[in-house]
Amino acid sequence: MSKIAKSSDKEVSAREFSSGGIIYRQNEGKTLWLIRKTSASDMFPKTYWMLPKGWLDDLGPDIPGPMAKGEIRASEEILQNTALREVSEETGVVSKIIDKIGTIKFFYTHPTRGRILKFVTFYLMEYVKDLPEGFDFETSKVAWLSFDEAYKTLSFSMEKNVLKDAEKLYQNSV
Repeated sequence: MSKIAKSSDKEVSAREFSSGGIIYRQNEGKTLWLIRKTSASDMFPKTYWMLPKGWLDDLGPDIPGPMAKGEIRASEEILQNTALREVSEETGVVSKIIDKIGTIKFFYTHPTRGRILKFVTFYLMEYVKDLPEGFDFETSKVAWLSFDEAYKTLSFSMEKNVLKDAEKLYQNSV
C-alpha cells in the first residue's frame, strides 16, 4: 500500500514518522467512519478534514522526538500505541485496533522546518466508547459519516486512498 507523492526540485530538509487510525462503528445497521476537522492556529491558519494521526514522540510543541525524526526505529507496539493515543486525543474516542492498513508517504512544507517527507502508518480501528473530555485543541470538529460522505469530505487524496483501503479491509473482515 505504500505510495509516494511526486517530489519537486525542492530539497527535503527532514523526515517525520507518525501513526494514526481509521475508526468505524455500526449505527442502526450502517457503518460510519470517523474524521476530524483541524483547528486553525497562527502557524496553520487553514483548516482541513483529516484522519487522526500524530508523531511517534515529541520533545515539546512542534518539536519532533527521536522516533518521529527517524533517529530511533519504532517497534510495532510503539506504532500501535501512538495510533491509539492520537485517535483518542484528536477525536475524543477510545478504539481498538483490528488490523494494520499500511504506511503512506508524502511531502509537505512546514512553515518553519521546510520541506518534509512524512511516513504515516495507519490502522483499522473499531470504536469502543466516547471519552468524557472529548477531543483536544488540535481538532475543531469530528464527524461520523458514511463511507461516501467521509471520502468526499476528506481534504487530501492520500487520506482518501487510505480510507478506501480501510473500507476494503473492513469488508473482508465481516
